[in-house]
Amino acid sequence: MTRTIAYLRVSTDKQADRGVSLEAQRAKVAAYAELYDLELCEVIIDAGESAKSLDRPGLQRALAMLKKGEAEALLVVKLDRLTRSVRDLGDLVERCFSPGKAALLSVGEQIDTRSAGGRLVLNVLASVSQWEREAIGERTATAMQHKAACSEYTGGAAPYGYRLAPDGEHVEEVAEEQAVLAAARELRASGLSLRAVAVELARLGHNGRTGRAFGPKQVRAMAG
Repeated sequence: MTRTIAYLRVSTDKQADRGVSLEAQRAKVAAYAELYDLELCEVIIDAGESAKSLDRPGLQRALAMLKKGEAEALLVVKLDRLTRSVRDLGDLVERCFSPGKAALLSVGEQIDTRSAGGRLVLNVLASVSQWEREAIGERTATAMQHKAACSEYTGGAAPYGYRLAPDGEHVEEVAEEQAVLAAARELRASGLSLRAVAVELARLGHNGRTGRAFGPKQVRAMAG
């Protein structure tokens, strides 16, 4: 029988207090261990710990036990109980679960890295997860560009010359600031340098929203 550490995690203190998720995880790893002849030598829990970092007391203790040879495998209900980061998962596989080291077992994904097939499945899942994250990022960027082109609000402070409309979804022009933008464009078109335009705007009493004079970089953005 493979000596195995079961690792359980819930991400919020509320979940930890209720214990429902932890009990469900405990039941699943126990059933899996019995089915596949695993010797559960210890069940380690991180309660109220986020998966954003590997710096969790329970996980670090489990990994230390594996390194010392006190167990031969780590069992989780799902890979996201271990980490949600593709980079962290790759690092863990390389450091702790590569051939010749401890095995990684997952109930949900039916992963068992004691075999070449299990290691292949893990690598494929990691690659698919990375692709999914990148695809979501690309779709989000495209959507934000479309919203900006339609003068819709995309978050953060509205650019100079505009303000958030009452509907909270679009931006609208601010007449006073639009006049300053027009002045900046005219001065720039007359052949003045960015710095000279900034000086002239300050002389005319045109300052930024904070009351400070415009700088050359701001003038470049304003004059187009």
